[in-house]
Amino acid sequence: MRVIRAGLIVLLAAFSQIASANIIEVKLHYIGPTEGSVWQGVQQGLTEANIQGEFLGQVYSLHAETAAELAKTQDEITAILVAGDEQQVLAIANKPEFAHIPVFNLVSDSDVLRSACVANLLNISPSNKMKQDALAQWLAKNPDSKAHVQGWHESFKKFAASQLNSRFKKAHGVIMDDDAWSGWAAVKLLSDTVARLQSDDASAMLNYLRNDIAFDGQKGAGATFRNTGQLRQLVLLIENNKIVAEAPLRGVKGGLDSLGLKSCK
Repeated sequence: MRVIRAGLIVLLAAFSQIASANIIEVKLHYIGPTEGSVWQGVQQGLTEANIQGEFLGQVYSLHAETAAELAKTQDEITAILVAGDEQQVLAIANKPEFAHIPVFNLVSDSDVLRSACVANLLNISPSNKMKQDALAQWLAKNPDSKAHVQGWHESFKKFAASQLNSRFKKAHGVIMDDDAWSGWAAVKLLSDTVARLQSDDASAMLNYLRNDIAFDGQKGAGATFRNTGQLRQLVLLIENNKIVAEAPLRGVKGGLDSLGLKSCK
């Protein structure tokens, strides 16, 4: 029995060394506020990525820094998350040294960012034009409506959205709003990509995200990126803090591509 026990200990130690050798350490770099909803969304995504990573040999860490600090980092950068305005997002995405790295625009709805044709820029939140198109579809049938458009809502239930809302509320004590969803979705997109590729190589990840990802962000399966870098997704028509419809509206030609700029070329 002692021999068997000793053998098991050696075997477990060997498996532990193999597992440790194969662990992928994913370092995400974040520029933006370190409080408020977008930060909470990123943190939610990080927590869930590490839960998933326990079974896949992946460990995720987040490094919050300024643009100046990012420019000086010696780390191998997997992805950059930016919760800033149009100018800040473009300044980072256009840096030659970041050309092969996925840069996520988390909160700006600027149409300029979608028409700029920046190959490494991925826009998570719905653009201004997407929201305008959604509202126009609704008003065409409901001209007296006072609705507005949101990317997310606390009462959204379809596609396991209610479970995500519940997890977020339990973890942070507040409702998940548009910015929180965008922060969560960016990290989820990254962790799904690492899981598929079994790699954190930035160039490979950018190529996969731009061309192959079919994302389920609790808004329905199969969300993909246009060549504008915009994530195709449904949006919600809200009136008196209640969801009255989802856009694109049923029967509208083009489906998800009826919302927003179709191409940057």
